[in-house]
Amino acid sequence: METLLTHLTITLAVIVAYVTLWFVLAIAAKRNDLADIAWGIGIAVVGGTALTLAGSDPRLTLMMLLVTIWGFRLSYHILNRVRSHKGEDYRYAAWRREWKHFYLRSYGQVFLLQGFLMVVVGYSLVHVSAFAPTPLTWLDAVALLVWLVGFVFEVVGDRQLKRFIASKPEKGAVLDTGLWRYSRHPNYFGEVTQWWGIWLFALSTPYGWVAILSPLVITFLILKVSGVPMLENKLMQNPAYREYAQRTSVLVPLLPRQNHRE
Repeated sequence: METLLTHLTITLAVIVAYVTLWFVLAIAAKRNDLADIAWGIGIAVVGGTALTLAGSDPRLTLMMLLVTIWGFRLSYHILNRVRSHKGEDYRYAAWRREWKHFYLRSYGQVFLLQGFLMVVVGYSLVHVSAFAPTPLTWLDAVALLVWLVGFVFEVVGDRQLKRFIASKPEKGAVLDTGLWRYSRHPNYFGEVTQWWGIWLFALSTPYGWVAILSPLVITFLILKVSGVPMLENKLMQNPAYREYAQRTSVLVPLLPRQNHRE
């Protein structure tokens, strides 16, 4: 356990340096929404640090590869979204207007907090790094399959949404085809599922059940904090979306409820 604590401490130090760099870039660009771009890559940095500390480990190498694919794809996706906006994202712009001691609060409440969450969500990798490598097993195959299902949902969901927005739909129109017919947030479902897959890899190590903290935290954040609630508060102002919400599962893909017109 001493090795785990050491790896965790080093990882935290690396991530503090990482988010501090992004904070400096955000000051220069006057855009705190750069923090959103930093998220995916940051968790890949957690994985890279864990792998560096562990040395050769087939399981951790595979986990690192998967997290890197997820992280860089997500950051690139968000980068394109940020570049398409002329100004700062409305959430950060509102905080810029409302917060006293704006830079101090931004560093602590946006960047350092996000850095801490990067380590928490990526804890499964840190956990695996602290124990001696063991051969891959059937459980690792299950973990990979779960991760792949999540990755497909996130990528396809994002692409379908991007195409819908690019089609310039009528005001108030709702995307309710493809994966969005079965879930109001299939991309978020995909992200959550990937982290449950990453946790399954950790179960092959001693005390691996402790790493359940990672998927539990990302699931809670998406369902209750920064994912679904923020979007739904805005989208529910649209009557068409409220009707769509009555017949469509919020996260887990399910058949539309039949007692509502489709």
